[in-house]
Amino acid sequence: MSESQKATRTTVTLGSLEIDGFMLPDGSYRMSQTQAAEAVGKSPVNALRFLRSNNIKALLGSDFTDYTPDSIEIEPEPGKRGQSRFNALPLEIVTAYWINQCFQGNKSALALVMALATETLERRFDAAFGIARTEQERNERLSQHNQQLERDLKGALDLEAAAQYELNYVRDWLKQQGLDPWKLPAEDE
Repeated sequence: MSESQKATRTTVTLGSLEIDGFMLPDGSYRMSQTQAAEAVGKSPVNALRFLRSNNIKALLGSDFTDYTPDSIEIEPEPGKRGQSRFNALPLEIVTAYWINQCFQGNKSALALVMALATETLERRFDAAFGIARTEQERNERLSQHNQQLERDLKGALDLEAAAQYELNYVRDWLKQQGLDPWKLPAEDE
């Protein structure tokens, strides 16, 4: 990316979460690597590791090539000195990162992605039925959905607990069948 291109910054509200959104001169949108990670409770290095993993190719297709975030300069704000830069991630990559975090069992990511997907559907249904909502109403609804999902998911998706439950169930079933779960089968069996 050439040094002459600068991004314009604005604040984007996702329910109770506020993030910086950036628009490049070509009209495309970006999020910072740092905020993409922090939105789901992770450190920026976690997002960078995702960009270098095979998981991104699995989500975005095998034709996807390695992605290194562009360091983009931000238009200076009036009255502020200095130059700001951020590691820019296209929204498609941010979404893939959040979905990958869902697969990793990150409940914050799952709640966020589910709330955003619900809002997307609600926006389309609102348009189809001629319902008008303000952005503030949408953010309040999104925040409520996200908070409710986080509460509901708190005990759910505990993969270790689920695996242990299943293991105990199988052991008990084997014992009920008169089998020793730790005994190796004989050669003639």
